[in-house]
Amino acid sequence: MEPVRKKQLIEATLDVMAEVGYHGTTISLISKKAGLSSGIISHYFGDKQGLIEATMRHLLDALKITQRIDDPLERIDFIIENNFSQTQGASSATNTWFNFWALSLHNEGLHRLQCINHKRLERNLAFSYRKLLQPEQVKNAAASTAALIDGYWLRYSMGSVGNGDFSEAVARCKQYVRDLIAQYGR
Repeated sequence: MEPVRKKQLIEATLDVMAEVGYHGTTISLISKKAGLSSGIISHYFGDKQGLIEATMRHLLDALKITQRIDDPLERIDFIIENNFSQTQGASSATNTWFNFWALSLHNEGLHRLQCINHKRLERNLAFSYRKLLQPEQVKNAAASTAALIDGYWLRYSMGSVGNGDFSEAVARCKQYVRDLIAQYGR
């Protein structure tokens, strides 16, 4: 039952944060949404902060590459698509991400998670770029692609472009990758 209950609480946290934001989110609202007692949150996560960190780890885990993809361009495409997936683009996730980024500036635990996420994205991109680009271009290409993914995700999530439809953002990121390969490819 523990994994089921933890998942219920994480999903409830995503929903509550989407509805009322981080500051309005309380243990009471989360437990009510999950249909569980508030004591279970303390038992599994310690406190609200522990539950927020677990919720962010849940969103970060959804970004992991869980399958073997040998073709480097297909792997980069997968990374791009995964960052713009329904899981990451759902309103509950976007609100949580916005809160996470703001809170990570002042919270050591969340800042650590943000650093891990940032480094993992760049490492995964660099791994594939090493097979596609001249060696001196790899680091910059990975950093630029990661920034492009983050920037487009932010713009499209906020509805300032694309009305929440990520397909154009995905296409633009993929085109950027192909332009880099055409310009600096091996």
